Amino acid sequence: MLLEKIEALLKKVNNLSAQNAEEIEQLRLKYLSKKGEINALMADFRNVSADQKKVVGMRINELKQTAISKINELKEQEEEAEVSADDIDLTRTAYPIQVGTRHPLTVVKNQIVEIFNRMGFILADGPEIDDDLHVFTKLNFAADHPARDMQDTFFIEQSDPNNVAKNVLLRSHTSGDQSHYMETHKPPFRILCPGRVYRNEAISARAHCFFHQVEGLYVDKNVSFEDLKQVLLTFAQEMFGPETKIRLRPSYFPFTEPSAEMDISCDICGGKGCAFCKHTGWVEILGCGMVDPNVLEAAGIDSTVYTGYAFGMGVERIANLKYKVSDLRLFSENDTEFLKEFTAAN
Repeated sequence: MLLEKIEALLKKVNNLSAQNAEEIEQLRLKYLSKKGEINALMADFRNVSADQKKVVGMRINELKQTAISKINELKEQEEEAEVSADDIDLTRTAYPIQVGTRHPLTVVKNQIVEIFNRMGFILADGPEIDDDLHVFTKLNFAADHPARDMQDTFFIEQSDPNNVAKNVLLRSHTSGDQSHYMETHKPPFRILCPGRVYRNEAISARAHCFFHQVEGLYVDKNVSFEDLKQVLLTFAQEMFGPETKIRLRPSYFPFTEPSAEMDISCDICGGKGCAFCKHTGWVEILGCGMVDPNVLEAAGIDSTVYTGYAFGMGVERIANLKYKVSDLRLFSENDTEFLKEFTAAN
């Protein structure tokens, strides 16, 4: 009689199935716990005759091992099913984190680069740690120019004041990238140099010790100031809207002659005058000019054959105008609440 119970129970165990971990645990308790059906057989085992104990005992052990193996098999199947579900459920978020977005300065820089790319400018870059020769001397800065002073430039090593090539510094503008490019390329070329620059300035709402620039350079035969004006007008209208107007005011930069600063009509008041544009109707956005012949000659380019123009703008400045950010420090403080405001711009 007991052998019949064992055989019937063994048949049930071999056919066990479960849909989830909870059902598997219920099966384990039903068959393998102290109050389970297999353990209950031991009460009947006491009444088995001596000559049958060996056979019955072996069958009970076989039943128990079969039940243990079956429960473990069901557990493995459940774990594999969970892994498989994770693999095919592409809508499931692996971790409770939010998807990041591009930084507003990256968004603006990419927009600037894309506009000039469509006008034929290619990207060129240079080192952030550079030397006096490329950052200042080859760009026609006088030996006593204030920009060379420690109050403006971060010098890393200034071991020999008489040998500017040995004076190592953090670049204070990306114009130095243009010096490197002109040394190794022959005209014509039209390049754009975006990058981070450093200046020894007090950090405030309107200034920082590091910021980002995008500078452009075009060198070819018969390049004129009129070419420069048209390129900058196209950029302004692409970036700020087709109704945008520009004006060029005389200025001074060591590496361009003539030089100018460019304003755009205020897009807040439409040029009528407001607090943002200081009631002038205009907002300054960049500096520009015709490349000084001394700069071309320093790079080994014949200034009697080639002419060129250059321009440079601060990415933070353009971002301020587009997004009306009043405090420059917000761009570098990693404030996630501030950065979330630019999700739609990505």
